[in-house]
Amino acid sequence: MTIPSAVACPDFTRARVLVAGDVMLDRYWSGATRRISPEAPVPVVRIETLEDRPGGAANVALNLATLGVNATLIGVTGADEAASVLATRLQAAGIATQLIRRADRPTITKLRVLSQHQQLLRLDFEQSLAPDDAAADPLPDALTSALAGCDLLLLSDYGKGTLADPQRLIALARAQGKAVLIDPKGRDFNRYRGATLLTPNRAEFEDIVGACPDDAALRERAERLRADLALDALLVTLGERGMLLVQAATEALHLPTQARDVFDVTGAGDTVIATLAATLAAGGELTTACALANCAAGLAVGKLGTASVSAAELERAYHGVEWRPILDRTALLAAVAAARAAGERLVMTNGCFDILHDGHVAYLQQARRLGDRLIVAVNDDASVRRLKGAGRPINQLAQRLAVLAGLASVDWVCPFSEDTPEALIRAVLPDVLVKGGDYRPEDIAGADAVLARGGTVRVLDFVPGRSTSRIISAIHQRDDGV
Repeated sequence: MTIPSAVACPDFTRARVLVAGDVMLDRYWSGATRRISPEAPVPVVRIETLEDRPGGAANVALNLATLGVNATLIGVTGADEAASVLATRLQAAGIATQLIRRADRPTITKLRVLSQHQQLLRLDFEQSLAPDDAAADPLPDALTSALAGCDLLLLSDYGKGTLADPQRLIALARAQGKAVLIDPKGRDFNRYRGATLLTPNRAEFEDIVGACPDDAALRERAERLRADLALDALLVTLGERGMLLVQAATEALHLPTQARDVFDVTGAGDTVIATLAATLAAGGELTTACALANCAAGLAVGKLGTASVSAAELERAYHGVEWRPILDRTALLAAVAAARAAGERLVMTNGCFDILHDGHVAYLQQARRLGDRLIVAVNDDASVRRLKGAGRPINQLAQRLAVLAGLASVDWVCPFSEDTPEALIRAVLPDVLVKGGDYRPEDIAGADAVLARGGTVRVLDFVPGRSTSRIISAIHQRDDGV
């Protein structure tokens, strides 16, 4: 199975996901460390900032809300200050919550002490539910009323006892035709039999099936476990090696990691399953959901603490803003939408760029300084022949695109087949439209549409004496012995 090509992310705002599981509060105390304690050989941290974030299943719901999903959260907390803080944070994020407060236990809280962005200490405040609490499990009743308004059920199990009987919850959702995604915990995966998808990490997976010495063993045991548990699919997250997806009667899919700078892996699993759920609930295919989840995980580990990823960030990364600058029209428009959602200023220019010279380089550098992103629209080969004659282009389209994409000033390169880029400009509607030479702004293709939207049109000077035609003429003269 191949990795899906870059397509536009689904409309996450259409998705409705119900999350149930172990709800937590993540607390971060940060400050400077300048000395060692005289009482013991430990650093002294002078606390300067306090931050509270939803954790566990609450972080999954927050990840969904950040993507734009309509998220509902059901969980158990204490009847304490931490529960009130958690409820306030979730409400501010637009998450519908049913927090079942119990006076006989504290809200699960993880306090992390940090200095210079490094975690020095973690303190856990928790009291897991006892096994006999399953008899009074409040989740089935709560889920029964909430499932009807959701497209998918996501169970976030941190092994704290909230998911006392996942089989009952799976059965409730399946009876209503809802998919069930589970982030599992513990050594008894039979508890999750019949779910749609499980997402264990490698350590959790190998606790169940034993150590996998190579990729072949990993795939074979993953396929066997999926079949044994009657799952539709199993996704094993492999850390720096990416992810492995197995489905019935389908070749296994390995997605290599997209993490470039690993800063903190806290909550990365929450980001993965939230992105999977968001994509599936929005109508996306499972392979696309896995590709997006893999991309989102790469973004999440580059952030400090339990961090979520926005739809705009995901769109930009998935379309390879940094490493895939050559885009077709569909991919370009998706990347443009993501950049615009992030508040970026878009600059666009066009040309044949047949033989790139220092005049082109200087011109593109000037254009890039006018905004945050520079888009270069390039005439395809047939278009160049119609404009320049039968002997052009000297360099074929793929070569011209590759050279432009290698310039630091250029963010995205997109070919067009028409005589002018007007249709593409009208589709992009850049903030700044740039053309080189002695054009009048009103004579530039697409200028009227850009101006009507409130954008600007700029005419930049070319470097004197530099042109592709002059270079070609000079080559011919040398060949003729002139």
